[in-house]
Formats: sequence, C-alpha cells, structure tokens
Amino acid sequence: MECKMNFEKAAALMENKLGPWKIMALASCVDNYPMVRNVSCLFYNDKVYFKTDKNFRKTQQLYTNPRVAMCWNGVQIEGDAEIKGLVTREPGHRFEKLYKQYLWKSYNAYSHVDTEILVEVTPKLVEIWDEDDQGDAYQIFIDFEKKEAIYKPYD
Repeated sequence: MECKMNFEKAAALMENKLGPWKIMALASCVDNYPMVRNVSCLFYNDKVYFKTDKNFRKTQQLYTNPRVAMCWNGVQIEGDAEIKGLVTREPGHRFEKLYKQYLWKSYNAYSHVDTEILVEVTPKLVEIWDEDDQGDAYQIFIDFEKKEAIYKPYD
C-alpha cells in the first residue's frame, strides 16, 4: 500500500545508495533523438556534477534541452542540467578536489584540457527501486520540488 515517507529520510537513503561518486548513465534528447552515455558523477550540494568536453554532442544537446535523466543500479534521477563553465573556474574547486580523490585516473588524464566544463544537475524527481530484507520489491519516489516522498510496494 502506497504511503507518504519523510522527505529527509528518503533523500538520505538516496545519498547512502549513491555515496560520494558513481558512474551513471546520462540520457538526453533533442529533436526526438535520444542519447545515453556514461558520465563520472560526484554528489554534493544536493546536486549531481560531472565534467565533459564543451565540444561533445552531449554538451550541445544540454544547451538545447537541459532536461536529463540519470541512472545507476535502481536509482533514477530526473532533472535539469546547467553548464557551469570551465571546471577549473568553479569557486572553491570542490569538484576538482573530489574528482582527484575518487577518479584519479580520469583526473590525471583530462584535467589539464581547457575545454573541460562542469555540468550541474538539479534533481526534480528521483525514483529508487529496491527490495526489503524479506525480498519484497518497492519503489520510493522523491519529489525535490515539493519536498515530498512516497513509498510504494511493488507487486
């Protein structure tokens, strides 16, 4: 039976599942042409961050249509992407520091490139699929705009 869930508890569950970083599938679409590709993501400030080259097709899609969906292991994030500018110009360099910590190989290979931009995704709706200790499946829907969450057993 569907029931309301504490928003903060649901958001904390999402944060716990994702941890500080993940490689997520990013879906975007322009002119009815969808694309999915993997991006290396960091999570802070209640948002998702990744870097990419400003000349890539995905970046051009994000300029045209900032609506995206991202997925990793039963956690789907739907939201809006915003190009924040060059990675090296982020105030406080938080992304750079965390990327270096968690994704050293990629950081070492690409961080010197002056076309690397930072993308910030603001979650609107998150859907989590999981199962409880008895193996019963459920979904949690987290609405970040309304600050509401719903728990729904899955039959």
